[in-house]
Amino acid sequence: MDKPTPRKEKRKVPRISMDFPLEYRVLDAPDARGGLVVDGSKRGLRIHSIENIPVGTRLKIAVIFPKEFQMTNFEVTAEIIWKDIYLTEGWSGYQYGLKFIVIEKGEFRKLKELLSDKYQT
Repeated sequence: MDKPTPRKEKRKVPRISMDFPLEYRVLDAPDARGGLVVDGSKRGLRIHSIENIPVGTRLKIAVIFPKEFQMTNFEVTAEIIWKDIYLTEGWSGYQYGLKFIVIEKGEFRKLKELLSDKYQT
C-alpha cells in the first residue's frame, strides 16, 4: 500500500501551533471576552471562542504568555476573515481566522518571540 502524499503547504507564511489564552473585545465595545490561540503566524491567528462573532468584525486582542518568571502579553488589532463551528468532546464553540490589521513594532517583536521554538506546543 502506498503512503499518502504529504499535503503541500499553500500558505506564504507557515502557522505555528500555540496554546495561549487571549482576551479580546470588539473595537469600541466595553466588554472583554476570553478565548484560546490555537496557532499563529506573522500575519494572523486562529482562535477558539464560545462567542458567535460575524466575519469582518475587528477585535482588539491581548495574547497572554509566560516570559521568564512572569506573565506578559502582546496586543494587536485584527479582523475576522473566516469562522467555522468547532465541536470536540466536552466543548463546542467557534474557530476564527484572524488577520492582523494593526501591530506596533514592539508588539511585533513579542509575536516573533511567540512564534519561536521556545513556545512551540
